[in-house]
Amino acid sequence: MKTLFRVKPRTQRLVFTLLAGTLSFHALAAPVKGGTLIYLEQQAHTNLYPPAGGFYPNGGILNQITDKLTWQNPETLQVEPWIAESWTTNADKTEYTFKLRPGVTFSDGTPLDANAVAKNFDTYGLGNKALRLPVSEVINNYERSEVIDPLTVKFYFKKPSPGFLQGTATIGSGLVSLSTLARSFDQLGDARHIIGSGPFVVSDEKLGREVDLVARKAYQWGPKNIQQQGPANLDGIKVIVTPEDSVRIGALLAGQAGLIRQVQAYDEKQARDQAYPVYAAPTRGVNDSLSFRPDNPLVSDIRVRQALLHATNAKQVVETLFSPNYPQATSVVATTAAGYVNLSDKLTFDLTRARALLDEAGWQPGPDGIRQKAGQRLALTVYESLPQPQNKEVLQLVAQQWRQAGVLLTVKAGDAGSKTLDNLDPLKTPLNVTEVGRADPDVIKSSFYPANRDNLLQKGGSSDKVKNFRDERLNQLLVAISAEVDPAKRLKLTGDVQRYLLDQAYVIPIFEEPQVYAGAPWLKGVRFEAVGRPALYSAWLEKP
Repeated sequence: MKTLFRVKPRTQRLVFTLLAGTLSFHALAAPVKGGTLIYLEQQAHTNLYPPAGGFYPNGGILNQITDKLTWQNPETLQVEPWIAESWTTNADKTEYTFKLRPGVTFSDGTPLDANAVAKNFDTYGLGNKALRLPVSEVINNYERSEVIDPLTVKFYFKKPSPGFLQGTATIGSGLVSLSTLARSFDQLGDARHIIGSGPFVVSDEKLGREVDLVARKAYQWGPKNIQQQGPANLDGIKVIVTPEDSVRIGALLAGQAGLIRQVQAYDEKQARDQAYPVYAAPTRGVNDSLSFRPDNPLVSDIRVRQALLHATNAKQVVETLFSPNYPQATSVVATTAAGYVNLSDKLTFDLTRARALLDEAGWQPGPDGIRQKAGQRLALTVYESLPQPQNKEVLQLVAQQWRQAGVLLTVKAGDAGSKTLDNLDPLKTPLNVTEVGRADPDVIKSSFYPANRDNLLQKGGSSDKVKNFRDERLNQLLVAISAEVDPAKRLKLTGDVQRYLLDQAYVIPIFEEPQVYAGAPWLKGVRFEAVGRPALYSAWLEKP
């Protein structure tokens, strides 16, 4: 067998055993205890402060080492008990009270009690400027906590916060020890500094290359309504950063790994052909899209943005590059997202209409076919987004489509050193790639509100380069979603925002992005949380 990457001798012995297991494949009635899962991740984690867990390499680790107050059932999307045994809220959703399970501890032995939970959410809800810990995007209108007794904690909000309960089930609300919360944001890039109460503990890290997790033998507090209870089945998980797509799939099919993330669409068939299951976990949020920065004068005219929306052939992108696991977008959010409205009539590919809109906006074809106006070419720049599947190819295909309308789109490398700063300057980068996963209507606020991800770059938001653009109508709608107590009205507001974003042509949705994994036939019991991060607590390795 050709070795695709080096592993330690101990791991090689384990891999041989697992590979042998595939030769005598059979089903077992009950999970087998023991073994280390080799998990290949496309990118290294960046920071493990829980509110930074939206980046999937971060969340993939956090989901194994932290617990949450509540658990969102990925099948029903109902919020169910976990560290909180029960909860109550007042009618206008400005007060929430949680009763905690007794006996829960962090891996350093300190209690996960009401005081610890209060400190976690005070930090996530208010931030800590001294330690550079930002406010969580899943918590809105937070005011303060109150410890009622050692196992009861109450939270108060300045305005209604109907999304808070679901927010307690998200990766951004993973519970960590007081010692972790006392560290600065920069220190939390080291996985060994994250002390959670979860079923696994970080035992070692080779920064940027590998994270080793070991099972916590004393673990006894999995989500109440799942079959797995007590310690994890696995002895450990070895997360190895493996950027090359071909190496990840090759290692899996050679028996050198048990689970891999970011399986490209073109690799799905070879996995299935060898009976290696492919898991396409939905992210249930804002679709993989291109979002404009209207402060850039080239795209400040709504007619230009509308033209580029209609010059984009999302159907061609999906059919050329992807599998059926990547449905063409029919709105700003996925069909599986809360409040989804089918707006495919606003997303039609119409090159004739696109050209007419550009003509109307005063952009005329130049000698090289690129449109010009007042001596300026309609030439735009976008950076490849490395976390998104085949994003370079997607952007290059969109660039070909826009070229037919007379617009030049230059795609820059996703690992360029100037990317971070340039993406905060609308004059340098008039559009960017966006996608957010969360199974709650607040996800659309997380993506577009200035105090959250600020994907449109509004004045007063995340960038000090923005001079003029701010859409108060949009912001009012986004805030209304986060504060509307009536569930039906909240979903209607979510639909209103989707329509408004497309009517203003602020965003061009392209496809619904899943998280696609492939596993070995001998890996059993792998699960995914509500927006596609692996939950390996109940996973186990079948043995001959």
